[in-house]
Amino acid sequence: MSQIIVAYWSQSGNTEAMANAVGEGIKEAGKEAAVLPVSAVSMEDLKAADAFAMGCPAMGSEVLEESEMEPFVTEVEAFAKGKKIGLFGSYGWGDGQWMRDWEDRMNAAGAVIVTGEGVIAHEAPDDEAIAACKALGKALA
Repeated sequence: MSQIIVAYWSQSGNTEAMANAVGEGIKEAGKEAAVLPVSAVSMEDLKAADAFAMGCPAMGSEVLEESEMEPFVTEVEAFAKGKKIGLFGSYGWGDGQWMRDWEDRMNAAGAVIVTGEGVIAHEAPDDEAIAACKALGKALA
């Protein structure tokens, strides 16, 4: 596949802004990016991909969004082995436990998390978080 998919779920727009920055990093590295809400992502395209990114904010008691993102991630776990995956998202409270749990899930599924960990931003992503997202995109490319 010629495009690197950046799949995200966003409620307030913060994680969407991060997804767009990941896409910019992919493009800066010379590849094509498809930045899409999870509802528009083809699982077949993800299965065929060597690398992709997923983004979701912390919800509730620091969990992934439950109606769309959680089932999406559960499906990805079944074919994540050997895939290069980038993770990112924003949070408004807590300390990032949802991201550590997500990293553990993807590692247990055999995925390779690029940069070693997910990129998180408290509330709206600041310049540092945007730069980290662009670096994540470059690492995926």
